[in-house]
Amino acid sequence: MLSGLGIDAATEAVYRTMLARPEGGIASWAKELDLPESDVRQALDRLSGLALVRRSTDDHTRVRPVNPLLGLEALLAKEQAELAAHQLRVEASRAKVAETMAQFADRYAAGAGSGFQYLEGIDAVRDHIEILTNQVQDEFLTFAPGGPQTQANMAASRPLNLSLLDRGIRMRTVYLDSIRRDQPTVSHAEWLVDHGAQIRTTPSLPNRLIVVDRRTALIATDSQNTRTGAVVVENPGTLALIIALFESVWQSAQPFGTRPERAPEQLSAHQAEVLRLMAQGLTDDAIAHHLGVSTRTVRRTVSGLLVQLDARSRFQAGVQAVQLGHLPGTPD
Repeated sequence: MLSGLGIDAATEAVYRTMLARPEGGIASWAKELDLPESDVRQALDRLSGLALVRRSTDDHTRVRPVNPLLGLEALLAKEQAELAAHQLRVEASRAKVAETMAQFADRYAAGAGSGFQYLEGIDAVRDHIEILTNQVQDEFLTFAPGGPQTQANMAASRPLNLSLLDRGIRMRTVYLDSIRRDQPTVSHAEWLVDHGAQIRTTPSLPNRLIVVDRRTALIATDSQNTRTGAVVVENPGTLALIIALFESVWQSAQPFGTRPERAPEQLSAHQAEVLRLMAQGLTDDAIAHHLGVSTRTVRRTVSGLLVQLDARSRFQAGVQAVQLGHLPGTPD
């Protein structure tokens, strides 16, 4: 059954009959299916809307079924795109929930009873990270937003990372795609991979995050300024949400050392993310911070999008992007 692709039973029956007997016509198809011709015509209208039938090249008064390898694959691709767009919205919602929890955890922790602890200032955060790394037994998960890393941070982190990897700790880190354009950070990531770490990149990340052994998480209280403090989360329900967010981002992220293949007319992951953030109303400076790139890079990307989408303004680019399937449309 093709109901999952938006095709009802009667329409599917007409389509299958047309595929089996493309030389027929409305009258013969209706007779074979024991349906009124009006029902067959309605089904043809629905199939036309789904791009599963076309006018015959030889006789414009007749319709012919589209090869299912083309038509049904296109419908399936559309469903997959809509599913991916929905997943992005779910991930964004999860990030907002986690950020809100982190922002107000210190205020409501006493009422909650346990499972949250507020750390104020970068020194307290660093001390707690050191405690966690000494206690980790199995797995160390990280979101590392901010783009290219500083030489000082990379140099300082190497002994700790090496100690963890030598102990057999599984390390998975998601960086921003922008690190791929910074050779020192690329070299550092390659060093981590060579020593057993797993690295992936994604266009944007919701916040800085560390998860240790799936029992403790550390989330920055301010994604714009991670030096202000962090929340330690040990509440099981919240941890389950955080881990689900990490795994979802990890699955959609690109393994380090590979490049996604795309058709010339498709947008790159960076372009698609800039377009999505534009649609949310973010300024160029805010988008740059979110992606870990310069404002000049964002403006250059926006200019390229306007050309690629044949648009004269950001608003028109958004309309074109929805029409081309690069952005989800407004729900009915």
